[in-house]
Amino acid sequence: MSEGSRGRGRKGGRPEGGQAGSSPEPGGGGSASLMGWIVSANVLALVALGVAVVALFFHPFVDENGDGGAPAAAQPTPTPAAVVEVSVDDDPSWGPEDAPVTIIEFSEFLCPYCQKFAQETLPQIKQTYEGKVRYVYRDFIIHGEPAMKISEAAECADDQEKFWEYHDNLWEQYDTLVAHYQTVSEQGETGMDALASTLKGYASDLGLDTATFDDCLDTGKHTAEVQKDSQDAGSYGVGGTPGFFINGQLVSGAQPFNIFQQVIDAALEGGESGSALPTVPSGAGG
Repeated sequence: MSEGSRGRGRKGGRPEGGQAGSSPEPGGGGSASLMGWIVSANVLALVALGVAVVALFFHPFVDENGDGGAPAAAQPTPTPAAVVEVSVDDDPSWGPEDAPVTIIEFSEFLCPYCQKFAQETLPQIKQTYEGKVRYVYRDFIIHGEPAMKISEAAECADDQEKFWEYHDNLWEQYDTLVAHYQTVSEQGETGMDALASTLKGYASDLGLDTATFDDCLDTGKHTAEVQKDSQDAGSYGVGGTPGFFINGQLVSGAQPFNIFQQVIDAALEGGESGSALPTVPSGAGG
């Protein structure tokens, strides 16, 4: 091999000992060097072509979304919602007893989210599913003795078949009841006496037999009933108010109407077993 050929390939392809841009020396050594450059150029071209082919073969294809065209990962199959056998007990309800969908709410009259449901969502359910839904109200006491006394008052109104009128009025008077709750926390029994007086006044306003109502409230006639509801709520897995069971599926918190609509519609279409009922997100609760 010629000396010119041995000098090829160092520092940018410059011949060893030469200068950038100089021409090959004339004579046999220059021809051999020139031929070496030509061969080298061809080899480099072939190598570059091979690298391009390999890169093209192994580079992932990119689709119009830029995700490489990889197949989408399989989505997990949702676990069917658990269905709980929940008793309606002997609590107040509206709607046909044989309605295809039963909604049981565990609620409390000092719960702000329960008020939101009662005044915004429940009327929509009643209007949209008239004749198809039975709604049952049960108690779940969170805020102690004042909440207990308010629920007992509603039960006393139920004795005179005025539960729903009393129920609606309690929600209208929510701010007053909350003020009483705060007074009880500051004044104890004096605050409880003031609350009882207010609850009796509501009964009078609705035209109930006040003597019967007052005796019912003063003797704690329905204390055990309210306590039983609260114990049942805990045994069914209700962690706060409001808590609902729609054909046995737990729906927690003050969900918007469209969430209730999804679950009710699924139940009407045959989702009583839970397999067709949608997954429900957790909502705000008290």
